[in-house]
Amino acid sequence: AVADAPAIEHVLVVRRTGNATPAIPWTDGRDVWWHDAVDTAPDVHTPEYFDAENPLFIIYTSGTTGKPKGLVHTSGGYLTQASFTHWAVFDVKPDDVHWCTADLAWVTAHTYEIYGPLSNGVTQVIYEGTPDTPQRSRHFEIIERYGVTTYYTAPTLIRTLSSWFPGGVPTEHDLSSIRLLGTVGEAINPEAWMWFRENIGAGSAPIVDTWWQSETGAAVLAPLPGSSTLKPGSATRALPGLGVRIVDESGATVPYGSGGYLVVDRPGPSLARTVWGDPERYRDAYWTRFWEKGFFFSGDGAKWDADGDIWVLGRVDDVMNVSGHRMSTIEIESALVSHPDVAEAGVVGVADPVTGHAIAAFVIPSVRDEATRDDPSAWRRRSTELTDALRSHVAEVIGPVAKPRWILAVPDLPKTRSGKIMRRLLVDIADGRPLGDVTSLQDDSVPGAIEAIFHTQE
Repeated sequence: AVADAPAIEHVLVVRRTGNATPAIPWTDGRDVWWHDAVDTAPDVHTPEYFDAENPLFIIYTSGTTGKPKGLVHTSGGYLTQASFTHWAVFDVKPDDVHWCTADLAWVTAHTYEIYGPLSNGVTQVIYEGTPDTPQRSRHFEIIERYGVTTYYTAPTLIRTLSSWFPGGVPTEHDLSSIRLLGTVGEAINPEAWMWFRENIGAGSAPIVDTWWQSETGAAVLAPLPGSSTLKPGSATRALPGLGVRIVDESGATVPYGSGGYLVVDRPGPSLARTVWGDPERYRDAYWTRFWEKGFFFSGDGAKWDADGDIWVLGRVDDVMNVSGHRMSTIEIESALVSHPDVAEAGVVGVADPVTGHAIAAFVIPSVRDEATRDDPSAWRRRSTELTDALRSHVAEVIGPVAKPRWILAVPDLPKTRSGKIMRRLLVDIADGRPLGDVTSLQDDSVPGAIEAIFHTQE
């Protein structure tokens, strides 16, 4: 990779394995041992000073919409909101051990694994590895070993853990150090919320369900521990100093009990300033739709409840129109996951000439036979076994119009490294189109495995 990038002048190499480091390709003059460079540096560094609006970093969105955007965040504004929201949302204490499980390349890690915790002087865990290596209890071991007090992770991992440990955390692991839990990445279904609280949080730790985006730079919606009334599945309200609304097509605020578009009417200082090299795309993607109102359009749908708390429904693109009924993929996924036979679900709308959209559900069963993991025919048989019960369950929870037309049992779902389900790939599979970009997937073999199951006859 470096050979094809002539702009790279030096590579710092860490000797992680001590003297046991085997022979590695080495280019004199370019490659430098970390310890040779850092150990000779002075203990005190005098920083350079920059204007608050000086660009701090460019982060590309994960690509769930197909074409990533390079979002520009600034030095002063980003750090201000990152520091404040980390302190407020996680109720920071001097003796905290904070663990944000996000991949370092994701904005969540930038804000709540680097800038926020470091600016607040918090001890933290940074883990490099998957949650099931070398065994599925890996995260429990880390929490116990380091006395983690605040644990911030994605709903998809929570659902995975609940499928691995339906009976709860193994008794040999002591998680009593946990005092606060957090979720990020997408809306969490109530069943996963309850499992998280009861099993990781001992039934008492508050859960801060945070909503924000790469574009906002830091949390916008989240309960404040000890102050907010927690509701499983709701990110509650905007944090102090910020403002959001749920509006209709014309930008008018909808009444409590209704749904619409989630907009930010009072952005925080960490809002991205532009799209790198494409200011017109920044304007068109986020501001043009409600420019007369001055609202930042998040691209998400949401609904108020009767108390004025907010329930995020997911991307507007993921809202389906089935025979005139507007339904979000998240509500159907939540209904499916509430069935004991389902560990996780991804729902998409597939074009249908009669109903507008037909609902296709891809589900990961709670109980899986690892011996048949790579057998598409076995997964088709499992799909048939699950279909009637799951369609009836969704009809009972939501209504008959929400029943999926197709249900496909799969070993895994296509997810970004941040834990978001890339639903557009599921649509491509269901519609028989060539798959789009898969470079941001955690496991790029998953779409091919689903395709094989989808096209296998029972």
